[in-house]
Amino acid sequence: MNHHALRANACLATLALAAAGAAHAADFKAGEWDLSLGGIVNAYYTHTRCSGPQAVGGTALATQALGCGGTEGRTVVGNGLLPNALTTTAKTRQEGYDISATLMIGAAVAAGDAISNNSNVDVRQGFVTFGNADMGTVKLGRDYGLFGKSAILGDMTLLGAGAPVSATQRNRVTLGHIGSGYTYLGTYGQVAYSLPTSGGFSATVALMSPVDAGSLIGRNQPQLQALATASFGGGKVWLGAKHQKFEGTGGFSMSGVELGGSVAVGTLGFAANVQSGKGLGVLTDGDSGNRKQTNLLLQATWQATPKAKLGLNWGESRLKDGVATDLRSNTNVTAGLYYGLTKSLTLVGEISRTTSKPVAGESARMNGVALGGIVFF
Repeated sequence: MNHHALRANACLATLALAAAGAAHAADFKAGEWDLSLGGIVNAYYTHTRCSGPQAVGGTALATQALGCGGTEGRTVVGNGLLPNALTTTAKTRQEGYDISATLMIGAAVAAGDAISNNSNVDVRQGFVTFGNADMGTVKLGRDYGLFGKSAILGDMTLLGAGAPVSATQRNRVTLGHIGSGYTYLGTYGQVAYSLPTSGGFSATVALMSPVDAGSLIGRNQPQLQALATASFGGGKVWLGAKHQKFEGTGGFSMSGVELGGSVAVGTLGFAANVQSGKGLGVLTDGDSGNRKQTNLLLQATWQATPKAKLGLNWGESRLKDGVATDLRSNTNVTAGLYYGLTKSLTLVGEISRTTSKPVAGESARMNGVALGGIVFF
């Protein structure tokens, strides 16, 4: 993974920018606190064209309703998979404990009008951590989930757009392979504990504030998530899981497991991730009901020159059961060029095709192009 991808990965989860060795625009000391200020700004010209039958129910990404914003084609100048974001982190060591606090405030580029996004604020993170090398680390607050984190961090379209679904890009972001390769990792209020890292092995378990799914509610029990990662020379493997009970008429238990890995061989990079379970949801927890689901993402990249990286990835989210017009699967294939004009600025060009297939009948299709750039500071 190149320098720019590392910066993107760290920014998405604020894991943090410093964890990837990326410099902040401002690092300074205030008393016993070390303060860091960094962020990301990006914009992409995207165009989509939708075709094929439109009678695909559920969260069908390639239909005119979602993919092309209700028309046969749509042009948007907006964010890619990442939002614009400003992240502040404060760190200190007191009485043997490492303490940090992080706050991320984001904003979207595009909207359906010229006014609404002036007051549209996207706050994904606000949490505190404390611990040390012996006890591990405790996290309290709002942050990204664990299930799906490794998949989205390794997705090359994190620097670009992936599936430029107009319905989400206006007021928010594009989808990358969310809904067509993995379920979104989500942001939750949480209490998490991470073991001390040892020999390249790390593990985290978390109690997440339960979420609702339509008329079903997550009331009595927290959502449980866990992630274990083992790093080795040139690569890593990971294993994740999540579970939550949805209560109400037709209630069910969401449960899923995830397995993936990535490896670099010279200038080539390869990654794969699979998620399987019930009630995982196409875009978010439980949004497709109590259906069995498998998400698969495959990716190959080539660092053609010190500045230019080429990549191709394919992903599918596939559901079981359902009536004839229900969504059976969303599939996306994206080819991209990522050019590091400087160490902070990456220019991006992508072409993609997204296909949404019903349980019975023909598929809807969306062709997309994205051209733009992303800067980290």
